[in-house]
Amino acid sequence: MTKTKNAGMEDKEVNVEKKLLALYELQQIDTQVDKIKIIRGELPLEVEDLEDEIAGLETRMEKFTTEISEFESVINEKRGSIKESESLISKYKEQQMNVRNNREYDSLSKELEFQELEIQLSEKKIKEAEIRIEKLNEEIEASQEHLKMRQEDLNAKKDELTEIVAETEKEELELREESKKHEETIEKRLLTAYKRIRENARNGLAVVHI
Repeated sequence: MTKTKNAGMEDKEVNVEKKLLALYELQQIDTQVDKIKIIRGELPLEVEDLEDEIAGLETRMEKFTTEISEFESVINEKRGSIKESESLISKYKEQQMNVRNNREYDSLSKELEFQELEIQLSEKKIKEAEIRIEKLNEEIEASQEHLKMRQEDLNAKKDELTEIVAETEKEELELREESKKHEETIEKRLLTAYKRIRENARNGLAVVHI
């Protein structure tokens, strides 16, 4: 009876040992995968951040270009208004030469004064728009220079990431396949606990050698 009991305990200890060994081997494989991720480092995130920054710069320049077009429309509109006012001024001056009384002359003088003020206002709007266009062009030029540098950074990071991925991709796929096979040999309850501990552990270690 004692021998049977001892044999059962020994079998139980062997089973526990096998389970722990299987978990430890799985941990070793997953740790190698983690190391590959560390080798890649923050490159994927850096690439993503640079792509977002470049997209933002492009959107900004598109906005500046749209604003320039709007100011150019204002300039064209005001230049048209100036020509119209100049035409009216010529017309009113000619009419002043043929007025029949002071009342008509004063009325035409007021119209002339109004059109001259309209010209001054239009010229002011044109000047303001031209100044704004100049500043926007400066902003576009600065953004283009910044965009060029960021694009160069992005290309360099992408090349670096591609190189690292090419060097580690095959190894990572083999390790992941091996990890998957090991998982199939471990009971679901233990595997769930193992994964939960790994997720919460900063170093990804759920099973360690003692």
